[in-house]
Amino acid sequence: MIKNELVAPAGNWEMLAAAVNAGADAVYFGVKGFNMRASANNFSFNEIGKVVNIAHKNNVKAYLALNIIIFEDEIKKVEKILEKAKNAGVDAVIAWDMGVIKIALDKKIKVHLSTQASASNSESLQVYEKLGIKRAVLARECKLADIKKIKKNSGLDIEVFAHGAMCVSESGRCFISEFQYGRSANRGDCLQPCRRKYLIKDAETGDELGIDGRYVMSPKDLCTIHFIDKLIDAGVNAFKIEGRARSPEYVDKVIRVYKEAIGLALQKKLTLVKKKQFTEKLKDVFNRDFSDGFYFARPIKEFWNNFGGKSKYKKQFLGIVLNYYPKAKTFYGKLNTGSIKIGDTLFILGKTTGVLELKVDYLRNEDGNEIKIVKKGETFTCRIDKKARENDKLYKKVKS
Repeated sequence: MIKNELVAPAGNWEMLAAAVNAGADAVYFGVKGFNMRASANNFSFNEIGKVVNIAHKNNVKAYLALNIIIFEDEIKKVEKILEKAKNAGVDAVIAWDMGVIKIALDKKIKVHLSTQASASNSESLQVYEKLGIKRAVLARECKLADIKKIKKNSGLDIEVFAHGAMCVSESGRCFISEFQYGRSANRGDCLQPCRRKYLIKDAETGDELGIDGRYVMSPKDLCTIHFIDKLIDAGVNAFKIEGRARSPEYVDKVIRVYKEAIGLALQKKLTLVKKKQFTEKLKDVFNRDFSDGFYFARPIKEFWNNFGGKSKYKKQFLGIVLNYYPKAKTFYGKLNTGSIKIGDTLFILGKTTGVLELKVDYLRNEDGNEIKIVKKGETFTCRIDKKARENDKLYKKVKS
């Protein structure tokens, strides 16, 4: 039985590296066209083995999200994907379509029941357990008190969402995007029309009303950092971070924060002060403000009041890394735009590097002279503790 596993999103190579480097215990990823985050870059059929290999080399488990509804003419494709995943050594497949579940189990691949199955009671989990499923990602509508009972009355590992976007629809079963644009949420292709602002229009008079200026279908983001210890005490085995369509620095920050928080909670050292500090750190990256979700009560009035999201900081593209010098612990870079000065905070992003964050305390120009600022078009050398790589992208962290 797995305990306290932290499961990170991997929507592309940079996110995969960020998750691994940040301390994730497992990653979940999708294949193009067959998962619930079509908007993420995702991976190709031929990249499945490489994803699993990178994860396993770093003692991280790899879960393939094949969690959409499947149509009849796609069954052969699903069989090929699952055969590829099995040969790659994938640790489990996340699914809810019974066809996918049957094929995976026939191939002796472990199955984790997707939250899309809306499993919200122990009776349903007992049925899935008899089929051979090993873990269930519970419906997001489950309260903490219910999770305790479900865990007690079920033999399955229990996984819950700990952080990230929430859908206004019950268990994510939404048809607005399909109805308006022919892009189905249940195929991972939602255009998120719920995140927009709407007016009420009188069909007879044409009069329009705004609804208190609110985005009444756009929920705040889930954040459990201030009660993660309660979820651990409830017997939850794994904590999933939502965000395969978000950024590598989002993955890096959120995984690091939750990893530390879980560690402190297990030692009974997760104080109120630490919880507040962690919450502030999580606000650095993209969010729509935070909500407790359904864990304590129905979040009836917890809606986001703006379009999109917010964060304390954003990243501004600057240029690329040209080389790295391990002995000197410096990198050589070029600015395509913007400027860098002593005291700035930089991000370096790369497919293998993941996310590196550093504060500039040392700059040298092409002649080797110390300088205080680098401008557009110039090359420079900067100190860094960890390895950067050629062609890694360089960004500056700026206030939003």
